[in-house]
Amino acid sequence: MFINRNNPDKWKADIILSVDLYNSWFMEFAPIAFRETRLSTATRVKQALKTTTNLTNISAELLKKHPEVLPILRMSTCPPIARDRLVGLAGVSKTLVESMEDSSNPRIPPRILAERLEKDLTQICVIIEKMADPDIFVWLNRTNEATDVEVSRAATIVADRLCGTVSDPIIRNAQEKRQLNAIGTWLQSRSYRYVGGTRFNEMEVGTYSFRTNVPVIIAGSDESTKVNIPVDVAIMPLQATKGELPLLIEAKSAGDFTNVNKRRKEEAQKMAQLKNTYGADVKFGLFLCGYFDSGYLGYEAAEGIDWVWEHRIDDMALFGI
Repeated sequence: MFINRNNPDKWKADIILSVDLYNSWFMEFAPIAFRETRLSTATRVKQALKTTTNLTNISAELLKKHPEVLPILRMSTCPPIARDRLVGLAGVSKTLVESMEDSSNPRIPPRILAERLEKDLTQICVIIEKMADPDIFVWLNRTNEATDVEVSRAATIVADRLCGTVSDPIIRNAQEKRQLNAIGTWLQSRSYRYVGGTRFNEMEVGTYSFRTNVPVIIAGSDESTKVNIPVDVAIMPLQATKGELPLLIEAKSAGDFTNVNKRRKEEAQKMAQLKNTYGADVKFGLFLCGYFDSGYLGYEAAEGIDWVWEHRIDDMALFGI
């Protein structure tokens, strides 16, 4: 059964409603999401300032023990230094900087030679100390120590800089969380129950999960070799028959038309991988909110991908759930 992909005459009206929904959410909740992230980031910055004795003790030894402070140090300069710019200015290993700034596991690469590590970390310290922003860290050029008020003010400014570099991911993550909550609420109202950590092919009837890994065969590779691709929502219908695979849903949101058309091939590629692995009957769809124009919709429709608009969430039932 088709849901929206075979109704192009309705796309224009739906695009307008979808944009309105996204903009309403953005105006009300995006500032909150940004402020919450800024608050937690400011706490991290204060800890980094404490670790570096308010930026008066930056050394190779300190960076070895606390590699997580590097992105904060980059944002403490005038002007703030981009990651690749630091690599170029300091003449250091890009792998070193990327490893130290790995958000999930900041670390010093274990295979780097000790002599090279010492040299690179020392050079990073030289750049940071030379370019530290005197208008933020006003105590650096005087004899008396920083006051609590000055440290708090500096931490807030650096936190703003850090959040500014990742503002789009902050908004995207908040929107994704909201979309998944909307789907979960809709499913629970229809007697579905959430299960976490369940294998894709072992889900029970009437259950759903978020961010599920689905094993697929990459085109041109050995069929015994599979890789996991993440899918936002997996739903095993209440009326599922034995051996039936879950419905797979990607929650997509966008704050402008340009970005979605740059990335529209991603869903088609995921669909192709799923069909190549599980056959033509695999069920895959989209849950859309925001700026998705006719160019994007036409591309997905041509690839056989259907979608539900968030502003008409009850259309989810047309997926057979």
